[in-house]
Amino acid sequence: MLGFEENEFRTQLASAVALRPRIEQLVDELLAGGVDNVLLVGAGGTYAQMWPYEQLARERSTLPVRSAIAAELVVAGDALLGERTAVVFTSVTGTTEDVLRAIEYVQAAGATTIAFTGYPESPIATAVDHVLVSEPKTWPFDMQLLLFVGRLLDRRGEFAGYASLADELANLPEAMVGVARQAEPMAEAFAEAHRDTDYYFLIGGGPIWAFTYLYSMCILEEMQWLRTTRVHSAEFFHGSLELLEKDTAVLVFQGEDRTRPLTDRAENFVKRISEDVTVFDTRNYVLEGFSPENRALIAPIVLDTVMGRVSKHLERVRDHSLDLRRYYRVLQY
Repeated sequence: MLGFEENEFRTQLASAVALRPRIEQLVDELLAGGVDNVLLVGAGGTYAQMWPYEQLARERSTLPVRSAIAAELVVAGDALLGERTAVVFTSVTGTTEDVLRAIEYVQAAGATTIAFTGYPESPIATAVDHVLVSEPKTWPFDMQLLLFVGRLLDRRGEFAGYASLADELANLPEAMVGVARQAEPMAEAFAEAHRDTDYYFLIGGGPIWAFTYLYSMCILEEMQWLRTTRVHSAEFFHGSLELLEKDTAVLVFQGEDRTRPLTDRAENFVKRISEDVTVFDTRNYVLEGFSPENRALIAPIVLDTVMGRVSKHLERVRDHSLDLRRYYRVLQY
């Protein structure tokens, strides 16, 4: 597979899943200490990656769990923030400046801080109260967030399926290698057909909306300098659909949760307008070792793996490195 370091990929995912005992112990300690609200704080892609777990808690729990943009939190605050707040941060490098400022801000309010990162000596790792370290460059953070939020809800009697999910996550590294292999031919064909496409319209909903936003902003825009429109499938019929034309390249991201019919509805409509609609549906992938209910919960990880293959092939056909930036961490801001 193009640009795919299979052993490294497997090791990274396994290192995140292996944090389960420490995550569970930490959650138990937080609850015993009286934590009664949780903030999930990130910047850019790590902020978007928090949304499915805010939604998971919102659907199942009365515990206040909400996501926040690091920079906005510092200037706008949060009424719940205090000594009974646990704040979770994620950072691949452990150096994101907005996150570092947010850590300082919430600690001044007395909150307990937790970070997931791949670098134990990084500024973020050394600034928080509790750091849980995976292999360097491990991405995404969905595994750790599933375990953290899932354990919280489980201990509160609000997530009966947590033990099953946590057990099945042990199968994730091999399952995702399998997904990458399944996706490779499609990814190559998609990239070849879209080497000259300069505008994409992306649709997703429910817990998949986070990945839709992330892929649009962080990959197609930031890493490939392509123009995009992204729209939540539940909001599809309110505005952005007017941009659709016969030759608009549409990407539909589909999961397996209860919001699926909303994305089905949007998909059915766009296929009436555009002749270039590609559906990336997690149902199309074999996931050995995962039950139907848990497939829905790991759908963002599946899509991240699938679209990782697409990204590598777009990089090749467009001769545009995924590491190339004009402004991000290049100019002062």
